[in-house]
Amino acid sequence: MKRQWRHTSNLTALAIALAASAALADGAVEDTNDSAQMAPEESCLCLWQGGFADVQATTDLVATVTVVDGKGNSLDLTVDTILRGREYNETIRLWLQARDYCRPEAALFPAGSRWVMALQRITDKVPGGFDPLTPNISYGRIGDYTLSSCGGYWLQLHDGRVTGNLVDAPRWEHEPKMTPVLLELLRAYIRGEVSRDALQEASREDPALRELMLDTSEFLRDVR
Repeated sequence: MKRQWRHTSNLTALAIALAASAALADGAVEDTNDSAQMAPEESCLCLWQGGFADVQATTDLVATVTVVDGKGNSLDLTVDTILRGREYNETIRLWLQARDYCRPEAALFPAGSRWVMALQRITDKVPGGFDPLTPNISYGRIGDYTLSSCGGYWLQLHDGRVTGNLVDAPRWEHEPKMTPVLLELLRAYIRGEVSRDALQEASREDPALRELMLDTSEFLRDVR
C-alpha cells in the first residue's frame, strides 16, 4: 500500500513538474512574441520621415561639419559650410542617443569624420533633460542641436561627395548602396536650383558602368 502511494505521489509530482515546465515554455513564447511586437521601454518609437532630400527642409540648420570630439551622448562639431540656415558659432554641440531619444549613437561619428547634417536647434527646456550629476548624458541645452534617427538626416562626406539615405533609399537604411553624389549638386538642390529627379538620377548611376566608361576613355587616350 505504501509502495502504491509512493508511486502515485511520484507520478503526481512528475505531472506537476511537467505542467509547470509547459507553463514556463508558453510564457517564454508569449514573451518572445510580445518583444517582437513591442519595443523595449528604453528604445525610441517614431515613423520614418524620408531621405535627406525630403527632411532637410524641415530642420533649422543644414551644414557640412567635422567631428572634433565627444563625451557621453554629445559631440562637438566645427561648422565648415552652411548650406541652409544660420549659425554664428564656429563650433556647436550636438546631442545624440540616450534614454528613449530618437537619435543615432554618438559612436557612429568618430573624431575627424566629415558629414552633411540636417539639425534641429533646441529652443525649449525639457523637464529632466539635464542632470548636473551626469552632464555628459543629457537631452541637451538650449541653443545646442539634436540629430534625428527617424530619417536620412545625415550624409557622410568624403572627397567632395556624399553618401547615405539621400533620396528614395530603403527606410531605416542609413548606408544604402549608391553612387556618391557631388556636394555641389546637393548644394544646388538645397538652393532649389536642380530638381529632386536630378539628385535621384545622380545617386542611381551604376558605379560599375561609370568605372567601365572611365577605363574605356583611358584606353582610347592610350591608343591615340
